[in-house]
Amino acid sequence: MKIKEVKELETKDLVEKLENAVEAYDKMKFNHNVSPLENPSQIKSARRDIARMQTELRQRELNK
Repeated sequence: MKIKEVKELETKDLVEKLENAVEAYDKMKFNHNVSPLENPSQIKSARRDIARMQTELRQRELNK
């Protein structure tokens, strides 16, 4: 998910997407520990997407 896409989302939708992304990330990480993923770089990209969403939420919180 690009930063432009993150900024276009409403706060409520962004929080929901963040929760889903964290859940998927945890599941992906656990599955990778059990049996290696075909593409382990997915973990890295998921972590970065989560960071982008958290950063945008924090910026919105500070700008209120």
